[in-house]
Amino acid sequence: MDHTICILNDSFPPQLDGVANTAKNYADNIEKSHGHAVVVTPEFPDKQDYKFPYPVIRYHSLDARWFIGYMAGIPFSPTVTKQLREEQVELLHCHCPAAALILARQLRVPLNVPVVMTYHTKYDVDLYKAFKNKLLSENAVRVMINNINSCDEVWTVSRGAGENLRELGFEGEYRIMQNGVDMPLGRVSDDEAMAVSADLDLPKDVPLFIFVGRMMWYKGLRIILDACEGLKSIGNDFRMVFIGSGADLDEIKAYSEKLYLGDKVIFTGPVYDRQKLKAWYCRADVFVFPSTYDTNGLVVREAASCSLPSILVRGSCAAEGVTDGKNGFLISESAASLSVMMYKLCENIDMIRKVGKNAADQLYISWETAVDKACERYEVIIDNFKSGKYPKRRTLTDELLKGNGELMSALSHLPFTDVL
Repeated sequence: MDHTICILNDSFPPQLDGVANTAKNYADNIEKSHGHAVVVTPEFPDKQDYKFPYPVIRYHSLDARWFIGYMAGIPFSPTVTKQLREEQVELLHCHCPAAALILARQLRVPLNVPVVMTYHTKYDVDLYKAFKNKLLSENAVRVMINNINSCDEVWTVSRGAGENLRELGFEGEYRIMQNGVDMPLGRVSDDEAMAVSADLDLPKDVPLFIFVGRMMWYKGLRIILDACEGLKSIGNDFRMVFIGSGADLDEIKAYSEKLYLGDKVIFTGPVYDRQKLKAWYCRADVFVFPSTYDTNGLVVREAASCSLPSILVRGSCAAEGVTDGKNGFLISESAASLSVMMYKLCENIDMIRKVGKNAADQLYISWETAVDKACERYEVIIDNFKSGKYPKRRTLTDELLKGNGELMSALSHLPFTDVL
């Protein structure tokens, strides 16, 4: 493939989250092996876009980090239209169904290219949490689904993500396209693994469980803490390390203290250095991830890259492809079930090692492989679009955004475009 692909997302480094990491890895691998990448994303303080080997085009935004944790993009930009036309973009791949997709729907008009949308996470959960109002949240979900319905092709990162879309009202077809992992397959040295935790109370021969991710209750963190209480109550020695930050961190720490887990549970805060995070995966014995919120669980595959097996909720998206006792461990969504599994694994380190090796062999997928598959599909989508195989949109919203797109196109030709 030798095409120019535009990656759009509402977050991008220095903003750090799972989807921002995905957008970056798509752009990195497209630029490296498949043609040319262009990134479109909202303005963000202290950006360092000069570090990237491809253009990162920013459009105006409002600081909404106090409300939703992100810069809110203003999806109208003649400047972006002009720059993408000059880049001769052939496909718009959007990774967020909010401002980025609204902008992509408008850009489709002047650029005359297809729009692909990847649905990464259960955005309805985040919307309900942000608005704290059922009516406002339901209206926001309807807007989101209308955006997604307008795309020429929709991808999901797992079967469960597709089912979530269906439950929210999505009526079209979707294709499962897995995300990759930017950690290389293999373990760090034992010395490096031990060094990452040298200043913490983590005895070498005591079983070590870890969680990596956002510190949010909906990640199943109450289940983990309650399970730790159960394990401690029967006298088992272990350590549980939480790596990450999030809006619920203070409440989670307080709950841990309420359960008197201070000698067993450690909160490190976020670890942004990928090599140090890899060392943590190698230092641990088991990764604990009882989340039914996540639609893919990249952290499970990050752990697998280090031959670290995961405990997952049976039937969750994160558990797709996992067979209990073979390449992972499955539980019901309860503290009791998790506590029993943790107790069992504390007594059988040899089984942990065997299952971890299988996880590396069977669950790991690199970003190179994931983007290779995506680029093969881009070829088909571009050909389908050129041959008129995708339906023309005729809803009121489509007509409105088409008008906005035509206006952006007209303004992009004016000499003062760069200030818009």
